[in-house]
Amino acid sequence: MYYEDMFSIVEKLPFDTEAEVFSSDTERIYLLRPSVLPRKFSSYNPETNIQIWLEEPGRKAFKPNHLRILIDLKLRMREHPDLKYKFLEAFDKIFYGADPLISIEPLLSYKYTQHIGSLESTAILAQLFIIEQEYGFMGRTKYNPPSLYIQGWIRNFIDSDAEIDILCRRICSFTPPPVKYTCCDDKNHKKYMNNAEPLWYL
Repeated sequence: MYYEDMFSIVEKLPFDTEAEVFSSDTERIYLLRPSVLPRKFSSYNPETNIQIWLEEPGRKAFKPNHLRILIDLKLRMREHPDLKYKFLEAFDKIFYGADPLISIEPLLSYKYTQHIGSLESTAILAQLFIIEQEYGFMGRTKYNPPSLYIQGWIRNFIDSDAEIDILCRRICSFTPPPVKYTCCDDKNHKKYMNNAEPLWYL
């Protein structure tokens, strides 16, 4: 679904209620807003805290993180470097508000042997992580919108020739993505462009 529709689901989700947002034969993604948070998350606001859950047949449901989609995309690029621009365009469209499943349609006809989950779930999770940062991020950020942090890394993982190890080490050490992937979308940056188009950084 489109960004505004998914955001509305997130915004209106009652406490302690599951909202399924994607389901296939191999994966199920649902959202949950817990009314009581663990002590280690006591600084979080329960009103804006949303948990993203992924469930696979025969396995216990878990909360995926950003690394899952970033590594998945990097593996696909190793196998199909010729699809780089199509992947960048698809995930830019998702960032700008398009329906993830429509955005990745041109990529579904290719065979992938290197990946973590389905391309559909990766696209849905990308949208949800973007919304998560827009809706519930409580910390300080240099970006406006805050979701540029994850979108910058999505672009970097798809576009860069660097090894997965190096890229993962950078994001795990809280290094910001290269500014070339964020500046024209960032309202706080002097190079900001209103209504920037997909692939402006290439």
